[in-house]
Amino acid sequence: MKTKPKCDPFVVDVLDGKVNEVHADFTKGQIEKKLPCFTSEEPETTKCGGTIVYKDQDVKFFTGRNYVELGPNFKGKLNIPLMGGKRGSFFKWLGLPKMKDDSWDAFQTQYGCLILYYNAASKVRMIRFSSKTTDEINLCE
Repeated sequence: MKTKPKCDPFVVDVLDGKVNEVHADFTKGQIEKKLPCFTSEEPETTKCGGTIVYKDQDVKFFTGRNYVELGPNFKGKLNIPLMGGKRGSFFKWLGLPKMKDDSWDAFQTQYGCLILYYNAASKVRMIRFSSKTTDEINLCE
């Protein structure tokens, strides 16, 4: 018999680009050691360059592409209340977006970039942050 690995509650620091103490550019092994409660994983030879998934938390680490995705059902805590927040209300924390489109804004950060995705009501539905800049990031769509 095996017990299921436990993780501390997920706390995301969007200004420092980390989940608990795990940054977007950590290797698969580093992530699994710090957050052993993952629900699935894919090797870096797959289309998206490898993922570690925490389905119950709605968190995905894209290990080959150095970014983290927080989905709409994210269960942890954010140090800035971005999820569900209104588009255009984050200036005091993030400044102006470096890039924007109809459904997303991308902000340059000290560690790389932060991308906020919006629903039809212009509220944040998904968050991605990366150790890469907006010019370097390669998202898996």
